[in-house]
Amino acid sequence: MKTKQYFGVIALSIVMACNTANKSKETKDSTEHKTEVAATTTISFKDAKLQSIYSSYILLKNALVASKTTDAQNASKALAAELVTYSGCENTAVTAHKIEAAKDIVTQRKEFTALSSDVIALFKHAELNSGTIFIQHCPMANKGDGGDWLASEKKIQNPYYGSEMMECGAVIEEIKAK
Repeated sequence: MKTKQYFGVIALSIVMACNTANKSKETKDSTEHKTEVAATTTISFKDAKLQSIYSSYILLKNALVASKTTDAQNASKALAAELVTYSGCENTAVTAHKIEAAKDIVTQRKEFTALSSDVIALFKHAELNSGTIFIQHCPMANKGDGGDWLASEKKIQNPYYGSEMMECGAVIEEIKAK
């Protein structure tokens, strides 16, 4: 008879342990499903042409983040059209055309490095009405030489690697409205 009581106590202990584990797991799961939303800032320039260039650049960056070659070609075509009409950006427009002509994402990303370098220099001297532009850097891009890009949010979304290393990088500088 003592054996039956012993097994009864063990069975009851196992049931209670399982119920306790399930309850703690449910509590844990309810907090794990929160989604992180990137806080983007609305960027507004005093110069309408710079506004268009920035918008086209962001479309290109986002296409590279998503690893969409055709979208990157279309965005770079629009960006080139904007750049060619802005004094001093004619050579940068040539680089945008190289991205448009590229048939693969690797070549597009390589050209994006030079394009970003030029565009970052342009926006460092631009007059912002509102918002913050984040200059971001991935040290692993371009075989370890690194690569920079602009973003409207602090959250890293890497255009050099896309989903392979989405969050590789850091904010290295901010351009703010004065």
